[in-house]
Amino acid sequence: MSDPYTDVQLIDKKGLRLDGRKLDELRPIKIEVGVLKRADGSCYLEWGENKVIVGVYGPREVHPRHMQNPMRGIVQARYNMVSFSVSERKRPGPDRRSTEISKLLPEALEHVVLTDRFPRTTVDVYIEVVQASAGTRCAGLTAASVALADAGIPMRDLIASVASGKIGGKLVLDLGQAEDTYGQADVPFAMVGRTGEVVLLQMDGHLTIEEFETLLEMNRKAALEVYEIQKAALKDRYSSFTEEGEAEPDAPEEEKKDEKKEKKSSPPPKADKEPKEPKEPKESKEPKEPKEPKEPKEPKEPKEPKESKEPKEVKEPKAKDEKAPVPEEMVEEATPEKDDKGPAPAGGDE
Repeated sequence: MSDPYTDVQLIDKKGLRLDGRKLDELRPIKIEVGVLKRADGSCYLEWGENKVIVGVYGPREVHPRHMQNPMRGIVQARYNMVSFSVSERKRPGPDRRSTEISKLLPEALEHVVLTDRFPRTTVDVYIEVVQASAGTRCAGLTAASVALADAGIPMRDLIASVASGKIGGKLVLDLGQAEDTYGQADVPFAMVGRTGEVVLLQMDGHLTIEEFETLLEMNRKAALEVYEIQKAALKDRYSSFTEEGEAEPDAPEEEKKDEKKEKKSSPPPKADKEPKEPKEPKESKEPKEPKEPKEPKEPKEPKEPKESKEPKEVKEPKAKDEKAPVPEEMVEEATPEKDDKGPAPAGGDE
């Protein structure tokens, strides 16, 4: 079936769309959290061929200061499509469409952000569309909601957004690039996942009341699917935290497997304790009881012979007039010599 305004066939005879999807099927969605180190919170989203990156900063001081609200904070958003995001180079800088979306998204986010918790401050959300393929405002709002949660901004819940429309006389979900360009109607939609509150609703084209209500129901069901993907992305991000700190999420699984193998190949901790086991002999301090032989230190009493220094008292005869005692044998030998000489004659004096 072809669109009445073009010769492009958007739905084939089997009821499948250009990319092979069914009428009520979403494009593949991938969400990563915490991709920017310099931002307080960040998110990268791939939705079909759309690629969006969001950075959140704040709460921080408002500039210019006359915009401060003493009762609550404010949420500011900047939506921008880079020059190379579309097939034909886009002129850099804001345009009418970007300015409109930059005004709509903060109004939607303020419904879930608890701005009364941080008065006189602002939370700045920067949405950069790196590659565009229809539904970029819905993709940007979905990614912005996750980035705010990553930044720790107090929120009531996440916002999930999706767009549906009419092509070839059929109502379809999640329009692609060709369907958005050549379709008959487009209905962007966003709601709070838990409460079902609608925070964004637009329509471009012509629809009957019945068709509009049908598209709203399709959007609600699809938004709940997107909501579950958002929560799963945040859980994956913060489940990597342990008591010691954050694991490296960027490390490839192969490296993690290699680390596990290295841990297995490394000797078990018990092996380290084996050298410590020889310390058990220290516990055998009981053999120290044999140290009782040390009590025989009494043999040191033989040092009493030192008391035999008393013979030193014999040295007392060492007076100037006295001589050292001579053994009796030597005295006996010496006496006969005196006899040889004989005593002096008695009358010699006379």
